Amino acid sequence: MTRTKGTLVAKKESLLGGFKAFLMRGNVIDLAVAVVIGAAFTNIVNSVVKGIINPVVGAFGTKDLESYSSCIKGTCVVVNGEVQGVQLQWGLVLSAMLSFLITAAVVYFLMVLPMAKILAKRAAHDKAKEGVAETMEISELEVLKEIRDHLVAQRGPSTGTGTGAGTGSGSGSGGGAGTHPTS
Repeated sequence: MTRTKGTLVAKKESLLGGFKAFLMRGNVIDLAVAVVIGAAFTNIVNSVVKGIINPVVGAFGTKDLESYSSCIKGTCVVVNGEVQGVQLQWGLVLSAMLSFLITAAVVYFLMVLPMAKILAKRAAHDKAKEGVAETMEISELEVLKEIRDHLVAQRGPSTGTGTGAGTGSGSGSGGGAGTHPTS
């Protein structure tokens, strides 16, 4: 199967067009802003964990939280600045878990929960607005029917050519025209 030069050019244009459409969508910009803000926020949370939480947890022991470790095989001996033996740094993992929990709590309580409340208020407001608009439409229809009936009553007996006798104005319901005894 061979491809001509024209189909490759058309495919490149469609790929570039698709990529341009992807970039121009609003959620890509929102995602980029979220990543930048998230990176900055991560630095704040890590600073709180390292500067406040780790020393407080370390106050109950003899070390900083991140320096807690255990040896799996034998004893861990530091020789020339290097640890000899297999060392598990569980304090480092615990510190990372605390950072995650603090980040998740802050995101939930300061961003997700208030946004959910705002969206719920907006939805309730929109629902109330729809109910008012529907009521206004119904009342406008009633007013228009009353105006129609009033105009028909003001017009009086119909004056036209015909052989029937009779007076009266008719009123209809459901938006239909009135009936006249001569029709």
